[in-house]
Amino acid sequence: MRKLLWWVILAPIAVVLLLQLYFFVQIGWWVDHNPSSTSFMRRQLSVLQEKNPNAVLQHKWVPYDRISTNLKRAIIASEDSNFSEHEGVDWDALQKAYEKNSRKGRVVAGGSTITQQLAKNLFLSGERSYLRKAQEFVITYMLEFWMEKERIFEIYLNVVEWGNGVYGAEAAAQHYYGISAASLNAGQAARLAVMLPDPRRYDKNRTSAYLARRTELILRRMGSADLP
Repeated sequence: MRKLLWWVILAPIAVVLLLQLYFFVQIGWWVDHNPSSTSFMRRQLSVLQEKNPNAVLQHKWVPYDRISTNLKRAIIASEDSNFSEHEGVDWDALQKAYEKNSRKGRVVAGGSTITQQLAKNLFLSGERSYLRKAQEFVITYMLEFWMEKERIFEIYLNVVEWGNGVYGAEAAAQHYYGISAASLNAGQAARLAVMLPDPRRYDKNRTSAYLARRTELILRRMGSADLP
């Protein structure tokens, strides 16, 4: 009976530790190998193929230096202005987001960094729970342990969702403007950056007044964005 009790206690712990080891080793592999897909990409492809078995994602990997500097600056200005300085989690931004959400009585701000968003995209789901958030923090610090900031940003730029079945900067530039990611001008880049929190909605509502206002704001902030 005692052995069974120990097994019941230790087995879940062992499973959790093995899962963390898997994440750790996988991230180490991605230091110099590009991920071919992410958890978000696989889940979305499955949804699309329920309606159309022949559906495919729009996605093409491009190196960091073949992505417009305008887009890099726009995303940092819009999503994570302290990206080059923090160690994965921006605790000040999280505190401000918590206070803002408390005042509004609903979730209107996230506070997640680029590294946190990448952790979620690579391995997790979009569900909201304390357990998922805790796992996101662990993976975030693994990413920061293994990778330079530029590599984290390169992977993020290549796997983040930009519309219904559209993933990565190259596919987004082609989908919205018919050009390469390297050719994006400041206005195009700012607009793409603003779409990131809810890309499927903005893909369907490209003339949104909020999208236009927010794009102008990011355009003004881009010049001070600090790139890794």
